[in-house]
Amino acid sequence: MSPSVQPLRADTDADAAAAASSSADPLVIAARLAEQFAATAVERDRAGGHAAHERQLIRDSGLLTLSIPAEFGGEGAPWSTVYQAIRILARADSALAHLFGFHHLQLAGIALYGNAVQQRNLYSASVQQGLFWGNALNPLDRRTTAHAIPGGYVLDGIKSFASGSVGSDWLTISAWVEEAGAALIAVVPTAQQGITVEADWDAFGQRQTDSGNVRFDGAYLPSALVLQAPGQAPTAQATLRSQVAQLVMTNLYLGIAQGAFAAARDYTLTQSRPWFASGVDEAGEDPFVQHRYGDLWLKLRPAEVLADHAARLLDAAYAKGAALSARERGEVAVAGAEAKVLAHRAAIDIANQMFELTGARSTSARFGFDRFWRNARVHTLHDPVDYKLRDLGRYALDGRLPDATSYS
Repeated sequence: MSPSVQPLRADTDADAAAAASSSADPLVIAARLAEQFAATAVERDRAGGHAAHERQLIRDSGLLTLSIPAEFGGEGAPWSTVYQAIRILARADSALAHLFGFHHLQLAGIALYGNAVQQRNLYSASVQQGLFWGNALNPLDRRTTAHAIPGGYVLDGIKSFASGSVGSDWLTISAWVEEAGAALIAVVPTAQQGITVEADWDAFGQRQTDSGNVRFDGAYLPSALVLQAPGQAPTAQATLRSQVAQLVMTNLYLGIAQGAFAAARDYTLTQSRPWFASGVDEAGEDPFVQHRYGDLWLKLRPAEVLADHAARLLDAAYAKGAALSARERGEVAVAGAEAKVLAHRAAIDIANQMFELTGARSTSARFGFDRFWRNARVHTLHDPVDYKLRDLGRYALDGRLPDATSYS
């Protein structure tokens, strides 16, 4: 007698659907990646250099298409989701989170600067070929020049702080056009003739961001790859790129702060010894330790709330496209400045004060807790926080919105 086929439980299909949904959830995928990165973060931080294996894990995860519109084969996720993924990765390894965030920043530039044909071609290629994008768009560095020739430009010079350039497939670049007295913005394949990426990043933090110099020696730039022509006045929509960038950094800082807080808390609860005068048996029962953790929590939570608020405003502004007004763009800049200042402070303060709560043994190199402060200290120097405070002061005093620049 053949065994009877048992009917499925009513919730079996629902369980399977939930499991499939969970496996496709980008934040679940990001959390799994973060777990893998955390296992080797201390060792890789010491070694520095190019994290080729980890970059391949990001590529294989499918998260490189997270911000690409669905019509071109991407996930079409809002920026608020992209930022959550950055934050999750940064808790474990802020250098790899930086690479991931700056990849999506370059993709944003295609939407904000590029025309319909460029968007279709570049986004489709990114999805189909699994492209990893790097950055050589440093608006303050005019050492790379573009000389007009029939059909395009010739690029010469150097770009510094080129995040993600080592190991990238394509780069977003800016180049100064002397004849126009202005810069152009374009994209180029990294491996083309006349482009050399130098793996010479040697900062004491963010050591695996692949942020070396990029040299251009007679590299050809066809007109079809110029996203914004020299002298072309940017629209309010185009200037959102700086806000996308600022919130990438904000969520990097938040991830560092969250990672440092979690590491300190876990160490305090499992390894710290109570001070002899505390009168308690466990370090976590010391009222002074509790007080200090409460103080750090109040640095972290407002930064999280304001970062999420700024991301929602950016999502709404981004969705308006060409209809975005200068005022609406300015309100995003205000929210972004608020979030970035608090995230900056949270990362620096928590990564520094964690040692006062965990004690001398926590400074052992095997824990690598110093990486949180080093990473925060290096990255928070990207642009002066004082100018964010100035912008917020102006807004608080007379309602003046921040000027639209590459940093505000």
